[in-house]
Amino acid sequence: MTRAVLVAGIGNLFLGDDGFGPEVVRRLATDPGPPLPGGVRVVDYGIRGMHLAYDLLDGYDALVLVDAYPGGGAPGELTVLEVGADDLGAGEFDAHGMNPVSVLANLGQLGGTLPLTHVVGCTPADVEEGIGLTEAVAAAVPEAVAEVRALVRRLSAAGPAPTPERAPAPARTRRS
Repeated sequence: MTRAVLVAGIGNLFLGDDGFGPEVVRRLATDPGPPLPGGVRVVDYGIRGMHLAYDLLDGYDALVLVDAYPGGGAPGELTVLEVGADDLGAGEFDAHGMNPVSVLANLGQLGGTLPLTHVVGCTPADVEEGIGLTEAVAAAVPEAVAEVRALVRRLSAAGPAPTPERAPAPARTRRS
């Protein structure tokens, strides 16, 4: 049995390094590496929070969010987190925007449950208006693609789906 895994690129490509998530999923889609396991869906959600929320109602066993992560260290540094419902708190849901915490925190209001969730984040250098990633963040994209591939292989492995109520694993931070 293969687990259903959703890989979601999050971010606004018109705000510099905020386009990190969409760039990583674009690279995953065009990467000549081995194909992703069956049951894995890769989507660039950009800033379409409601679209992500509704897709999560399809019953995914795991979610990998790829996004700019301002809580990290130096620009270009990758952080991998496991996120549970207790980590989200509450947030006002905006159907016309993308705040991943709010989208996931309000999933229950739509009748869904939070699947096992990981975030692959990159510390941005610049999120001002402009198209294109800074040099430090662009350099982190290949490592992020490799990290997402490794996570997907692990998460899609056969066996019973993990319970979303698990305590979150500690964050791992990598320097690019």
